[in-house]
Amino acid sequence: MSESSFSMPAPAPLASVVGIDIGMESCMMCALTMEKRQVIKPSPFANKAEGFISLFERLERLGTVPDQILVGLEATSRYGESLYYALLKRGYRVCLLHPAQMHAFAQQRGLRAKTDQVDATTIARALLSGEARFGYVPTEQVATYRELVRLQQQLSDDVVRYKNEIHALLVVLFPEFTQVFADPTRPTALAFLKRYPSAQAVAQAEVGILSQVLHELSPKHYGRRTAEKLLDVAKKSISSGVAISARSTSLRILCDQLEHTLTNLEQLQQEIETLLDQDPKAKGVLSIPEFGVMTVAVLRAELGDLDRFARMDQIVAYVGLDLQVKQSGKWIGQTKLSKRGSGRVRRILYLAALRSIWLANSPFGAYYRRLVDRGMKKGMAVVAVMRKLLIVAAHLMLTEQVYEPSKVAALSVR
Repeated sequence: MSESSFSMPAPAPLASVVGIDIGMESCMMCALTMEKRQVIKPSPFANKAEGFISLFERLERLGTVPDQILVGLEATSRYGESLYYALLKRGYRVCLLHPAQMHAFAQQRGLRAKTDQVDATTIARALLSGEARFGYVPTEQVATYRELVRLQQQLSDDVVRYKNEIHALLVVLFPEFTQVFADPTRPTALAFLKRYPSAQAVAQAEVGILSQVLHELSPKHYGRRTAEKLLDVAKKSISSGVAISARSTSLRILCDQLEHTLTNLEQLQQEIETLLDQDPKAKGVLSIPEFGVMTVAVLRAELGDLDRFARMDQIVAYVGLDLQVKQSGKWIGQTKLSKRGSGRVRRILYLAALRSIWLANSPFGAYYRRLVDRGMKKGMAVVAVMRKLLIVAAHLMLTEQVYEPSKVAALSVR
């Protein structure tokens, strides 16, 4: 979703509030007056054009101009996006609410039931209470980052899964294959396995044909010698031969899936790099040696527009790198990270912090060593470096300045 001038409520007095519980196929709505009187009981409508028309007709029957109606939607990934913008175009005030906020509100009031009707009413009552906090609606640029980065992470996970499954199948189909191809998931090895997915298939082939196939796949690296070695290990293979046809089919499909996923991943990487090149807020962060391209992309995607934060410590807390203290009377619990917010950001900051420790002339690595020399535990020192990396990155994104290593020590959460 992109940020709109209609996303914050205008100062005009409200006449009604509407709570909408979003579902993939259908939604539930409920309307209350400012005196908590129910004017539209919990009613379903379809999450499509016909349903939207039905919703608007019910709201129009209230006899109130759209600008005096506040509609609350619980953030549910993409399911509520079309409705969100449809409401904005009609002139309604719209408030996007975080699910955790609604869960806490329901718990405070001792609500035990959890149904669509109850959820819609709870959202409406939360709007009336004044406790509802308007959720963040990302701009077009941030939404683009999020779409590309999260798909990249999903495809990267798929690549790892496909590789693991290919290795597992080769253990029973052709255990000796790695004696010839150290990495069976490289392009040449994948293409060869699609043609000869088992030791039995290789053993039945002629060395001349194998040599020709290898030469076609990689003329500068493989030829008759590789073919002879493959044929030799295939004939001596300890492969059980059990379910060989089904397993060969599985291996071919996995190799094909891996090739397509790697191609899509490369295309996605190019799109992300193009987006970063055109983003002035990313210029300074890209020059930090501890950060790679994907690290910066994840920061831009998950942090969003930093202008909405008043202080740097709010950004630290948003990422979950703030400390959570538990204490009651004489009992003092263990102080831990709150770990709220995006785990993706914490993960990439952790990897960047480890990289800084071994990177020559890194001011972040020097900061880590100073903390350890003062007696801080190594794990806590790494977390401190993560915070420092986040603060520097946020500062550069906010100011669009050039990265200067000499100024790293001067930046803090204050």
